[in-house]
Formats: sequence, structure tokens, C-alpha cells
Amino acid sequence: MSTLAAIGAALVGLSSLVVIVLVLRAMPRTTFALWAVVMFFVPVWVGLDVRHLFLEAITAATLIAIAALGGDLRLSIVDLFVAILVLLAVVQTVIGVVDLSSAATTLLEWMLPYIWGRLVLSRVSPAFVTDIIATCAVIAAALALVEFATKTNIFTLVPFDNSLYEAWGTLQVRNGILRAEGAWGHSIALGAALAMSSSFILASRWRPVVRILALVLIAGATTMTLSRIGLLTLVLVVVLTIVLLPGIGRTIRIVVIAAGALGSVVIVPIIGKVLAGAGDEASGSADYRSTLFSLFRYVRLFGSAQSFKGATVGGDYLGSFAKSIDNTVLLTGLRLGWFALAMFCLIVALVIIPAFSPRWANPASIAITATAPSLFAVALITQFGMYFWFLTGLAVAWQVMREDGSAWQVMREDHDAQTASGAGRVGPVHFGEDEAAAPVPSSPPRRESQLQGGTSHDA
Repeated sequence: MSTLAAIGAALVGLSSLVVIVLVLRAMPRTTFALWAVVMFFVPVWVGLDVRHLFLEAITAATLIAIAALGGDLRLSIVDLFVAILVLLAVVQTVIGVVDLSSAATTLLEWMLPYIWGRLVLSRVSPAFVTDIIATCAVIAAALALVEFATKTNIFTLVPFDNSLYEAWGTLQVRNGILRAEGAWGHSIALGAALAMSSSFILASRWRPVVRILALVLIAGATTMTLSRIGLLTLVLVVVLTIVLLPGIGRTIRIVVIAAGALGSVVIVPIIGKVLAGAGDEASGSADYRSTLFSLFRYVRLFGSAQSFKGATVGGDYLGSFAKSIDNTVLLTGLRLGWFALAMFCLIVALVIIPAFSPRWANPASIAITATAPSLFAVALITQFGMYFWFLTGLAVAWQVMREDGSAWQVMREDHDAQTASGAGRVGPVHFGEDEAAAPVPSSPPRRESQLQGGTSHDA
């Protein structure tokens, strides 16, 4: 009887899943909005146990989104290198030179979000994707400021009985000050995610004053993470966006530059005081990251590195790094080998290089470009890793559609309308159920004298 009940429950669950996929397939915008909400506001320790495999909520949401919005794509050379990277991880796991967790990370936390990023623009307009990411980032930033002020993280209030909650559900303190981390499980992950999202805020269809205020909110929340990586990434994203991204009005650029200069006068002394007060903790963190580079000697051509427990470099015991390696580039090499690391670096490079041309730059490629230096100082922890790979796929999709002349049509016409109206007001845009649609013709905008117008497995 219990077997029949289990089979019946499985059939009911499968039927419900099919219905959900079919419903979401008819609502691509809703699908992406729901996925973004899960990404920004559901911690990695929330999920389902499926036969001894813990499926995180964001992984499940990504699988459902891919099934719902899946369609035909024009492939890119980057897709080939991603496929090679994944194939390397799987084959090396099969022959026993890479552990299963490394292959699972590559498949579930790298490949899946990359595929989702590649697919989403085939059904949803770039402008809508930009606005949703910007909106979620602003809400997450507001919650981070509330967390810092109240010293309460609402996402950790309900305990979960799993290893991910034990690893990421504890709050961090630096110099006696609580570091905001939101639903991202770590202050660095939240700071980097907010910084990456700032390009989407500047590229959104919001009024100029709203975009500026939103960027100030993002900067404030990133500061409250007390993360040097987050602040550095934020500066790089904003600078690259105002320099390279087409369609941002002169007024926005001038105001952002002025606000950035003023903000640095306020923020730099605060961060400097906190780090000085942290003393050995802050300097030890920096020394730890620099010492990590000595581990590159253990990277093999193929397969995972041999154990370096017991090894020393300059009197430093390297075995202490066995459980925590805050360096994505190094960690990829140690887990998958030099050849896989070369594929990883090549993928990132092929996203970065076009971003330096205003003709090819887009919010996602700028976010990846600005985050690249941080990959030498942080692992792809919690949702940050999936967000990074989603934006990588999104950047590639944007570039491919730019070559076809379809993606830029929607976004550039939106910005042209903003510039013409001077207030960020856009003519009506038709976002049908299958959004690759062009804007519906509208009457010429009125001219007014207003402002012119943007991994959990590492535990």
C-alpha cells in the first residue's frame, strides 16, 4: 500500500509540474519575474530533498523556467566552450579523476543558469529583463539597509536542518558591526550581486531621477556589506556603464560622476575606519587571499589536484585552505584541471572583450567585465555563482541578438524615446506572450524642459 501511495504521489507531483510548465510557457514575462524573485529573495538552504540530492529552490526554478521558455537559438562560439567545459567535468567524473560534487556544481550551478540566460531573450524583451533585475536589486538593497539598521536578517529567522543552512545561515560581523547579507548567505555575495545589478539600473527605462536614487540606494546597501570586493565591483560597473553603454543621457552621466565623487568622500573614510578597527581580521583576510596563489602549483592538466594537506610554503601551512578557497580561478583549476580552467577563462574573455566597444556593450557584459577581477578573491558561493553564469549567458544572448539586429531595436528605441522626451517617458511597448516584439508605433513624444535621459557546493 505504501508503494502504491508513493507512486500515486509521484504521479500527482509530475502532473502538477507539467501543468505549471504549460501555464508558465504562456506567460514568459511572469516566468522571468518569478525566477528573479527566487534568485534575489530565496536563500540556497531552501529547497527539496530528492533521493539524497538536495535541489535548491533557485536550481528548481531555473529548470522549470528552461522547460517553460525553451526554444530555438542561434549558437555562439561561447556555447561551444561552455559545452566543452561541462563535458570535461562529466567525463573526468566518470573516469574517476574528478569528484561528483565538482561535476554537480558545473552542471547545476554553472550550465543551467547559463542556458537560462541564453534562452530568456528569445521570449522576453531586453528592456523587460533589465527592469525586472533592476527592481529586484533595489528591493534587495532596501532590505539590506533594514537588516543593517535592525541587526536582524529575516531570511535566517526560520532555521533549516541541512548543511547549507549551517554553512550560510549564520550572520557575519566585522569590527563588531553586522555585515548585511540578505538572502545571499554571505556579505560578499550580496555586495557583488548588487554591484553587478547597478548596470541594469542605469540601463532601465525609469526616469532619470529614479535611476539616480536607486543607484544611491545600491551604493548604500553595498557599503553596509562592508565588503571591499562589493565596493570595488560597484565602482567598476558604474564607470564602465556610463562610459560604454549607449543610450544613457548626458545628464545621467554628469550626475552619477558627481554623486560618485561625493559618495567616495563619505564612504571611503567609513570603510577605512571599519577595516582599521578590524585589525588582524581584515589584514589576515587579505594575506590569506594572496597566499592562495601558491596553490597553483598543485593544479594538474586534467583532473582534481592532489591533496596539499601537510604542504607548506614559506612556513605557511597550506592544509588550512583545504575547506575554503576564496578564488574562483584557482578553485576551478584545482577541481577540474588546467584544460578546464583554460575553457573557463576563455568563456569569460569572450564576454569581456566585446563589452569594451559601445557598439556591443550591454548591461550583462559590463557586469561580468567588472566582476572578473574579483574572481581572484572570491569563490562562486551561494546564488552569486548562478547569477554570474546567468549574466554570462544573458550577455552572450544579447551579443548574438545584436548581430541579428533584434535585441538592440527594443532597447535603443526605448532610450531614443527617453532622450527625446527628456524625462524617461517611453511610448507604449507591446510585450506579447511571446516577446521578441517590436514597439508599437506611437505618436512622437512631447518635448518638455525636463532632465534628459540604463555556489553552495563550495561550503
